[in-house]
Amino acid sequence: MSFLWPQYLWWLLVVPLLPALYLWLLRRRGKPALRLSSIAVARQAAGPAWRKHIPPALILLALAVLTLALARPIARVTLPWTKSVIMLAIDVSLSMRVSDVQPTRMVAAQEAAKSFLQDLPRDIDVGLVTFAGTAVVAQQVTRDRPSLVGAIDGIQMQRGTAIGSAIVVCLAELFPEHGIDLSDMLFGSQRPAQSLDKQGKTPPKTFEPVAPGSYKPAAIILLSDGRRTTGVDTLRAAQMAADRGVRVHVVGLGTPDGHLTAGEGMAFYLQLDEATLREVARMTGGEYHQAATAEALRGVYQQLGSKLQTETRETEVTALLALLAALLVAAGTTLSLLWYGRVA
Repeated sequence: MSFLWPQYLWWLLVVPLLPALYLWLLRRRGKPALRLSSIAVARQAAGPAWRKHIPPALILLALAVLTLALARPIARVTLPWTKSVIMLAIDVSLSMRVSDVQPTRMVAAQEAAKSFLQDLPRDIDVGLVTFAGTAVVAQQVTRDRPSLVGAIDGIQMQRGTAIGSAIVVCLAELFPEHGIDLSDMLFGSQRPAQSLDKQGKTPPKTFEPVAPGSYKPAAIILLSDGRRTTGVDTLRAAQMAADRGVRVHVVGLGTPDGHLTAGEGMAFYLQLDEATLREVARMTGGEYHQAATAEALRGVYQQLGSKLQTETRETEVTALLALLAALLVAAGTTLSLLWYGRVA
């Protein structure tokens, strides 16, 4: 535990003086004359001797807790994220038709993604990016789970696999102020005419690279069979994510010897490229999972969900201590009124 105002901890030296002051006041009180026919009756009326010290003890303890709260203590506690965003990036290339994961890689991915959304806390925002020959935002960041499920069910497979482009699009959604533009990265000065009109836009915000995995409010979950054929270089995009501290958790779907039941000449592109996917996860501080079956894929998503739900962080606990002190005062006052009809 640390303190924002440690200089006020000196007041704790006064706390031990409070019990001494209490005892001194007890001794200083006069002894009123009592005319009772029996000492037993007097003892019964007063109750156990120790009971009269409980209310003052609770109030003194409350003062000690308030003194500690005055220094504004900070403790490491596990809390839900106050603002959390998960970007799901799902490969929709034709290679996802392979049936080494039953019934196909694509269907298994869709079902696992929907199961993941169902288990995810409702206060976590989720966005969906699909990628094949290029990457597009299929559903902007939202907490509307039915809209996300509809976007997942509406996936249409296409040619090509642009893994790096998918990561770039996810980063553009997470950091709109950074001015990340996929067209600029792909075409530069030769970018399509519709992307040339940038007048009136806010200039990109400069940023200093941070440690990989240090940006806690967001993460990317990338699901692919991992063989890039077009788009931004995968490791270049991974470096962009690492510089922004965004973790990319990668799910490699399929088996290294994936194949189609029909067709020839595509075997190389249907094999799971574990080396590249593992490197993406390593560079960004994320994790790599290989899911060769639909059941394993669901398990991977469940593991990721549990890790992305909470975070251990340093949090000021002054309010908690103040609440505890208030409860102690209330308890001491209530007991004193119940037992003696007055405040101790």
